[in-house]
Amino acid sequence: MDRRFTLFAILVAVGFVANHFIYTKLFPPDPNELVKPAAVAKAKPAPGKPAHPAKDKPAAELEPAADKPAAQATEKPGTAAEQGVPKDEEPDAAKNAAAVATQWGVLGSTDPDSPYRMLTTWTNRGAAIVRLELNSARYHDLEDRSGYLGHLEPADAPEKAGALVQVVGAGTPADLAGLKPADVITAVDDQKVRSAESLVDVLKTTRPSQTIQIAINREGNPKLLTAELRRRPLQVMRPELDSQPLEIVLPNKHDPLSFLMTIQQFDDRTLSDDNGELGGVDLRHSAWEVIVASQDIVKFRKVLPKLGLQVTKTYRLAKVPGDQLADADYPAYNLLLDVSIANVGKQTHKVAYRLEGPTGLPIEGAWYANKVSRTWGGAGMRDVIVHFDGGTTEQIGCAQIADSEFKRTFANSPLDFIAVDGIYFSAAVIPQKQAPGDILFAEVKPIRVGALPAEKANYKLTDVSFRLDSITAEVAPDGPPLEHHLQIFAGPKRPTLLAQYGPPTATLNDLIYYGWFGIVARPMLVILHAFHYVVGNYGLSIIMLTVLVRGCMFPLSRKQALNAQKMQELQPEIKRLQEKYKGETDKKTKAQQELFRQHNYNPLSGCLPAVVQLPIFVGLYRSLMVDIELRQAPLFGEGIRWASNLAAPDMFWDWTGVMPEFVTHGTGFFGLGPYLNILPLVTIGLFIWQQKMFMPPPADEQAALQQKMMQYMMIFMGIMFFKVASGLCVYFIASSIWGICERKLLPKATPAAAGAGSAGTAILSASSGSSNGAAASKKRQRGRK
Repeated sequence: MDRRFTLFAILVAVGFVANHFIYTKLFPPDPNELVKPAAVAKAKPAPGKPAHPAKDKPAAELEPAADKPAAQATEKPGTAAEQGVPKDEEPDAAKNAAAVATQWGVLGSTDPDSPYRMLTTWTNRGAAIVRLELNSARYHDLEDRSGYLGHLEPADAPEKAGALVQVVGAGTPADLAGLKPADVITAVDDQKVRSAESLVDVLKTTRPSQTIQIAINREGNPKLLTAELRRRPLQVMRPELDSQPLEIVLPNKHDPLSFLMTIQQFDDRTLSDDNGELGGVDLRHSAWEVIVASQDIVKFRKVLPKLGLQVTKTYRLAKVPGDQLADADYPAYNLLLDVSIANVGKQTHKVAYRLEGPTGLPIEGAWYANKVSRTWGGAGMRDVIVHFDGGTTEQIGCAQIADSEFKRTFANSPLDFIAVDGIYFSAAVIPQKQAPGDILFAEVKPIRVGALPAEKANYKLTDVSFRLDSITAEVAPDGPPLEHHLQIFAGPKRPTLLAQYGPPTATLNDLIYYGWFGIVARPMLVILHAFHYVVGNYGLSIIMLTVLVRGCMFPLSRKQALNAQKMQELQPEIKRLQEKYKGETDKKTKAQQELFRQHNYNPLSGCLPAVVQLPIFVGLYRSLMVDIELRQAPLFGEGIRWASNLAAPDMFWDWTGVMPEFVTHGTGFFGLGPYLNILPLVTIGLFIWQQKMFMPPPADEQAALQQKMMQYMMIFMGIMFFKVASGLCVYFIASSIWGICERKLLPKATPAAAGAGSAGTAILSASSGSSNGAAASKKRQRGRK
């Protein structure tokens, strides 16, 4: 047996080497699917390309921009009603809106070699964050595979003359091609562009690495630009409507944007829960004045004449030092938000503000993904996680918030952090307090953003956020303002990265939750990452982890296999006893127990390996659901779309054109999703094969019925497994092949003879060290002679 196992181990090792050779040599990455950061680094802006200062602002009021666009204004203000301002506030709102034009701008860059981790698009309408895109090649959009030119926030040009560009993000293909705000795109390649919508439709037909020709009209002069498209970056925040991302952002035609603010209390007037605004206040919908704008800072100001207040909001983007650019865990996935309310009137006032959190977190994989929940109520694609000083981390599920009866609030508690939490990405607000027990917010409340999904089964897709009502402060004329400093984290849920955010007693590392089997999942991930460091492929690493687990369990599984063989050899004896004591259950049971005792057979011993494997299986399952390193990790390589994300199903073939909608929409028991997945079918096929190979023949009709039920259970499992992560299927496939080889390498027992005993029973008893069983077998053989 030792030689056979050694031979098997050698064959496994040879298989690893062959697999790695096939992965690296026979399946090289397809250059058409790869992002080329080097091209981004080498490409230069068009000669003489100027920075884009904020329109309608004197240059003296702007900080010098770091050779990238800062504020880019195009849209003219509309009436107060068009901007979504309540009618009773329309005169003041319209007056203020007329004073400042709508402006767009960016912080950061999509260039991974820049000192930024993200590109943030802002608008002065509400002083809000519109989008936040990560620039690392680790974090692409996994669902939209069209070519990425950059989010231009296009608008319709007059007389359907094309698509008006309102913003150009630094480092995007549009920026590198020389596109500028106020350009009008009239054609892409040979396709005419007559509106913003037609531009979006044309770009949807493109692919990464494709080179396109962009015809533009710049100040009446036609030009032709060339752009090389890339894969779309992951957006941690984005504009949405009805849980769908928007490429075109129009006033009052989208869910609320991120980090909107208003006055919550002014003297004895208090804002209700309807997300409106007090009379004389127009902060959520009107255009603020941009007083500072550069590549890493933007400062907004809004004066409220009726209240005698001046409100400012400042966003500062974190930068990475040049010598730390290669460190993926350097803490630069954040903005700093400063909120200030100053008294510019003549009387002292009691003031508090209301700030809303991030919106539009990604819901990729909604048809297959399952998030680990901290509560019995379950988790959605986006939940709210909150932690207060001295307390525990609490999760408020998406479905709870979507309920019309939901009224949960947290009052007068020292907030450590609050986050909108996705599966692999989170956006959190961390108050910058002088002391852990300081209270900055009188009320903290999770909220629903936008409309509920039409079907209750889709409530897990609800866009949720949170609302922070500050403590009330007395603000005197020419006195210190009400001022708070907040850190906004927006990035991947990497343990080492998250551990650097938040107070020491409550870091954002609490956002990573593995459930009950975290004690197993964490060491398994350490081993998995160590294997990946050696071989560079997570598919191969999972196979190596499977071999390690099964190798450690070999003594138990060998005993289980011998036990199964022994049971198969005892089947004739058991059948004889059933015939002898037919109708006498007690006698039959005692006779079988005596038979098992004579042959040193324990019917429950086969359960031990299954009990040991259960936490390993659940731990790996939870690891695949939580570990961001497995997201976007391909089984073979970037150039092969099949099984290109081990944290998702393999998605072999899009069958939406041939399958009914109740199957393809992905919800419900029979909602298998829009793709035919191969790996789950292979997994269940191996399970059924093992069952037929090693299950002993039925001793009676009841046993035969049980075996048929097991086969039906396999079909049921196939439906349940159809949407599991392909990485988990790789584990099961490797484990099943190991089990089959392990059983094939065991010494074959002599078939049992019909009658009272068999030589096979004696051999099996001897191999298991049962002297009593062997003696009993020999005695029966002498009796027959």
